[in-house]
Amino acid sequence: MLELIGFDGDDTLWQSQDFYDAAQAEFERIVGAYVDLADVRVHERLLAVEAGNIQAFGYGAKGMTLSMIEAAFEITGGLISSGDLHRLVGIGKEVLAHPVTLLPGIREAVEEVAARHRIVLITKGDLIHQQAKVRRSDLGDLFHRIEIVSEKDPPAYARVLEECSVEPAAFAMVGNSIRYRAGGRTRRLGRLHALSLDLVARDRSAFRRGQSTRDPGQHGEFDSNCAGPARRPCPTLNVSLRQC
Repeated sequence: MLELIGFDGDDTLWQSQDFYDAAQAEFERIVGAYVDLADVRVHERLLAVEAGNIQAFGYGAKGMTLSMIEAAFEITGGLISSGDLHRLVGIGKEVLAHPVTLLPGIREAVEEVAARHRIVLITKGDLIHQQAKVRRSDLGDLFHRIEIVSEKDPPAYARVLEECSVEPAAFAMVGNSIRYRAGGRTRRLGRLHALSLDLVARDRSAFRRGQSTRDPGQHGEFDSNCAGPARRPCPTLNVSLRQC
């Protein structure tokens, strides 16, 4: 029987990746005024810089912005203007200020799950930005606990379960890419149920049964915003805004 259900935030409850994709497209447009985008592999080089900076800057828009500045200087051989560097800072600020738009059916689904189970939000990224997104979502009051972590790894999940006095078999994690977030870690946590995002929105009865109707292996190995940098481990920063 399920006792606790965890929800991811970005691209599970609200839109996120689209804003980062738009920022990268604008980065390439700016850098493209100095170099041939195809010849210098701008996309790959930006990802490499971001991956190298994860340990120092962590995930999120602020780390992305610093990495864009560094990558732009390297790719252009220092030719990029101060005005364009300032524009890159502005791109980062735009990502930080973007509106939080809930995905279709999410509010109703979360409310229905919260009426039957304790629920916890486990989201990864910059502390201030994630806190702001939780506030803008107007979903915060539905969660018994809110966790903002720098990495979703077995120790992070294990700590949440221990502090909530829940066995792994009684916990389910809802996310847009289950195998990366939960399913691939189950051997180290025990039997961990994995429920997909569309299961939440379309098949709410599964929560009432405490079952999953999909095989976690059907999902991709990594979620869309975890290619590259997200595969590197970071120390976990835990922010519990509410106790179980």
